[in-house]
Amino acid sequence: MRRSLAASSMSSFQDTVGHLRTSFDSGKTRPRKYRLAQLQALMRLMEENNDAVIEALAKDLHRPKFEAVAGEITLLNNEIKFAINNLKTWMKDEPVEKNLATSQDTAFIRKDPYGVVLIIGPWNYPLSLILIPLVGAIAAGNCGILKPSEISTNMEKLVSDLVPRYLDKDCYAVVCGGPKETTQLLENKFDYIFFTGSPNVGKIIMTAAAKQLTPVTLELGGKNPCVIDNGCDPKIAANRVIFHHFFNAGQTCTSPDYVLCTKEMREKLVPAMKETVEKFYGKDPKKSPDFARIINDRHFNRVKALMGSGKVVIGGDCDEKERYIAPTVVVEVKESDPVMQEEIFGPILPIMDVKGVDEAVAFINRHERPLALYAFSPDSKVVDGIIERTSSGGVCGNDGMMHMTLTSLPFGGIGHSGMGKYHGKFTFDTFSHERAVLLRSFATEELNSILYPPYTEEHLSILVSSLESSAAQPATCPESRAKP
Repeated sequence: MRRSLAASSMSSFQDTVGHLRTSFDSGKTRPRKYRLAQLQALMRLMEENNDAVIEALAKDLHRPKFEAVAGEITLLNNEIKFAINNLKTWMKDEPVEKNLATSQDTAFIRKDPYGVVLIIGPWNYPLSLILIPLVGAIAAGNCGILKPSEISTNMEKLVSDLVPRYLDKDCYAVVCGGPKETTQLLENKFDYIFFTGSPNVGKIIMTAAAKQLTPVTLELGGKNPCVIDNGCDPKIAANRVIFHHFFNAGQTCTSPDYVLCTKEMREKLVPAMKETVEKFYGKDPKKSPDFARIINDRHFNRVKALMGSGKVVIGGDCDEKERYIAPTVVVEVKESDPVMQEEIFGPILPIMDVKGVDEAVAFINRHERPLALYAFSPDSKVVDGIIERTSSGGVCGNDGMMHMTLTSLPFGGIGHSGMGKYHGKFTFDTFSHERAVLLRSFATEELNSILYPPYTEEHLSILVSSLESSAAQPATCPESRAKP
């Protein structure tokens, strides 16, 4: 039975979830050999369909091949390879410290799969942001349903076609459709839900999960600030901010959403940005093969309306038929302007004047905590100070979204920008329940006698001492042994 469903009937989803749960309960996904086989199949899916992925992204987003390979394919392939190479280590039981009462016993943490998980993906990176979570779900031994975004129609079709061809159809399924189908899916009992999308939809997902007491990871977004200190080289700052902001036409949840700098810096930065835009995309970016398009008409009209804020100093051209919005920079924006009230998710970059780093930090802290924060300064103390005095999901100093390319760093938001983390082993951990295990021996029954009634003060004193953990003892620092 092909389990890629576009059905809207509730029974179809119940049947699909029930079938996957039966497969999970059989223990099929638990052996390491099985998990490796599915990860290797996912690797083959990517290797054998590279061109189809690039074509689908070009159709949905006018995504250049460079951005498709760098922003989706390479990151996904790295995650799959990393999981394959490290799965044996990740799956090992983790020994823990014991107290005197359990010194003859075995205690460890076992990484158990949750069961049947639901992964809901977005439209802006419609392949990697649904399959990277799947890598961790497979590695952790779960069954799962994928719900790709219906907005990126070509990639939705591709995912729904390829996944059943390469992965075990008894354990992994794809459900297609829009909000109606997603709502019906959420009425089913899942053991974990992983959602990537907007904060507003994230609230809906979390509300539905709460009814079933289902744990969730919410990878959301927000307005990511970019602080540029006066000491920066404006050309270098312009190159890096322009590249990362206009990558995928600004439709990236970690995109530098707005710039905070002094008026003095802004007067140097804008000319440098003009030069950079022309260098990257030519005199007419509309003709550039390296600049993407807005995903659909609704988002085009939303982003275009934000151009009414401030003063346009670069770009500003639009073509509704092509859903093209030029790389645009606006200045003299106010905190109350519409462009500063919502995540832009498009190729408009506002620059807001501040008196200095202190005012920039104060501005950031007045708003919801962002998914990413970017701090530019040749002085490492300035960058460290911004990090120390703010809160965000992640940080990159003196560049844009490069922190998210490391499988060794957790990726995720905080507060309004999300909860939970993934990438690399963090994805495996996200889809694993850390199960506490203590295995005792019948041979210790004589020692157990102090636990049983009739209670005595002597037994209580022995018990209290035996239960004290070595980790509860104060650490001895080298400084404490130093002579005064």
